[in-house]
Amino acid sequence: MPAAAARVVLVTGVSRFLGARVANTLQADPGIERVIGVDTVPPGASTGVPLGRTEFVRVDIRTPGIANLIASAGVDTVVHLHLVTSSSVPRAKVKELNVIGTMQLLAACQRSPDMRKLVVRSSAAVYGSSPMDPAVFTERDEPIEGPKSGYAKDAVEVEEYVRGLMRRRSDLTVSVLRFANVLGPGVDSPFTRYLRLPVVPTVLGFDPRLQFVHEDDGVEVLRRMTVEDHPGCFNVAGDGVLLLSQALRRAGRPYVPVPAPSLSMLGDMGRRFAGLSGFSPELLRWLTYGRVIDTAALADELSWHPKYSSEAAFADFAAAHGFGRPLTSLLGRL
Repeated sequence: MPAAAARVVLVTGVSRFLGARVANTLQADPGIERVIGVDTVPPGASTGVPLGRTEFVRVDIRTPGIANLIASAGVDTVVHLHLVTSSSVPRAKVKELNVIGTMQLLAACQRSPDMRKLVVRSSAAVYGSSPMDPAVFTERDEPIEGPKSGYAKDAVEVEEYVRGLMRRRSDLTVSVLRFANVLGPGVDSPFTRYLRLPVVPTVLGFDPRLQFVHEDDGVEVLRRMTVEDHPGCFNVAGDGVLLLSQALRRAGRPYVPVPAPSLSMLGDMGRRFAGLSGFSPELLRWLTYGRVIDTAALADELSWHPKYSSEAAFADFAAAHGFGRPLTSLLGRL
């Protein structure tokens, strides 16, 4: 669709990898006058992504400072990437950042006469993971068992607040993107830390179907949504699926199936080995039942297909992290 040019773009969560990459991509667009990146901490070398001409402003989106910035800078486009999924951050703080922060940000967008566009990175976790799930979720499907805790429930609440803004500001172009798990050489997430455990525990009797979106494809989708007008809610994932057992074998990760109640206990061991503070309920359910989303709406809207399938995204991540030759389940080798 034709789009009025975005002049001043604000990117939240710019000190993390995805936010830094999106800001870096947008600042290279000559049609965008200014890119402002905000976060609670300055960007560090850990992202490995230079911000270029992106202007960093240290501001907490939970505070009125975000409204002052949007108003004073004449921001017309907001790209909201500040969905915290880490299990190493206290849950109360995560909920504040995700939900209260989004409320403040959207209130600022609502009051600003300059605002024209909002792009929100949500998560496919809003569909939950259940043994009664459909084979494939479309954007129109409701979850069989909706998320009851964690960042997945936060994502549901974030989308509710976005819908409220759309009712109050029908003039805004709003794009909500439900991302599958992002993978790639630069990605650090609860799932990538799970893969780095010395021995990877899986749920006995289950082999979930998983989908991934490569970081490059995720950045491209966010770029297109920012510089073009594509209102609506869209699933974002690479083509195809990968069974958890296939992924572990291809990455050469030693794994052992254990009863579900034991998985949380084994996850706690990850604190010492991989910086994984246990397994969140939503990660446990995903590792048990999996989830598959339909991306036809996104492909039709953008006339575009991802460069990386789910399988290729995982392979690129595994190769970048030097995972070894294929292995089988430890039980299968005894």
